[in-house]
Parts: sequence; C-alpha cells; structure tokens
Amino acid sequence: MKCIILANGEMAYTRSISRIIRDAQLIICADGGARHLKALDIVPHVMIGDFDSIHKNDLDFFQKKGVKMISYPPQKDQTDSELCIDWAIENNATDITLLGMTGTRMDHTLANIFLLKKIAEKKIPARIINEHNEIHAVIKDLQINGNIGELLSLVPVTQKVTGVTVQGLEYPLENAVLHLGSSLGISNVFKQTRACVSIKDGMLIVIKSRD
Repeated sequence: MKCIILANGEMAYTRSISRIIRDAQLIICADGGARHLKALDIVPHVMIGDFDSIHKNDLDFFQKKGVKMISYPPQKDQTDSELCIDWAIENNATDITLLGMTGTRMDHTLANIFLLKKIAEKKIPARIINEHNEIHAVIKDLQINGNIGELLSLVPVTQKVTGVTVQGLEYPLENAVLHLGSSLGISNVFKQTRACVSIKDGMLIVIKSRD
C-alpha cells in the first residue's frame, strides 16, 4: 500500500507532487501539514499530532470533512512526523513517501531524514521528496532511477560504511569504505537511467538532487 505522509515543512505545489499525493492509497497528515493538503484540495485519510501548529480554520475544515483525528499531548517523546510513520507501519504501508519534511528548521529536517532509518529497518521502501531532492537511507541496497547527468550523493552517517559499491554512475565504487566526515561520495553523476548502491555495514544517506 503506497502511503504519503505530509508534514508542515516547505513544499512546492508542482504537478508531479500533486500526482504523487493523489496516487497514494493512504494519505497521512502530520499536524500543520494540513495547510498543504487544503491548498491542493486533497482530503487525507487521517490526521495525527498534537495540533499545535495547524491553523484553526484548517482544523475546522478537515473536521467538517469527517477526517479521522488522532490527537497527542504537546508534551510527548516523538515528533508528529515520527508518530505518523509509526502509524503507517502499523497499518501495513508497503511504500512511504515523506513530503513537507524539510525547511528552515534544521533540527526537524535532520530528525526527519534520520527517521528514514526506522523505515529502512522495516524493509519498507521510503524517501523524502522536496522540489530539488530525493533522499533515501541505505542500510543494505538501493536502486534509484534518474536522468543521465543528474547528481547522486552518498553521505556516510555512521563512523564508517564498508563494502560500498555503486553502479550506473560516472564514478563507480567497488567494495569501498566511506568515513563519516568525508565528502568523497558527493556529486556523482548518473551515467545510466538507473543507479544501484549497496553496502555491507553502516548507513548512507543517498540524495538525488538538482539545482
């Protein structure tokens, strides 16, 4: 079941983003992410959070639509985004796209990126998408499509990542080791329309990006 989780960060209302949301079988809204769905005239299946950042008019709008609301107290140990991810996993999501997860709050942006690890450990394909980036967490392997000439970066987020092998890119790696703090994996280039990334141990953040 393809799932969209939409949060309150920055999001461009492009045709492709709108199509991704409308094609989903399960749409989960995290608190203030309601503003994006209202702007796109899309009704989610469920809204989750402490509802401290949602505009009252948006909350009233979706309540009148009969949307299921799952409320938590503001004093909690998880962000609204993580609560939505947990709910998606518990309700049999098999593919998760996270939108509105990046923005001016770098603490939330980083936390949301690292939440991809939780999903990867469940062996559920997932990514964060914004206007310029598609972000994945890799703890085993990843196949990712792209246009020839697009950029793909590998960022180690554990002390070291071993057995790094990449194919389909301008600069291949074979059983390499990437160390935390190294920029070796930045700005590789799609040589084919599909790239394959695999590792033996550790974790990579893999980002397909365009300016």
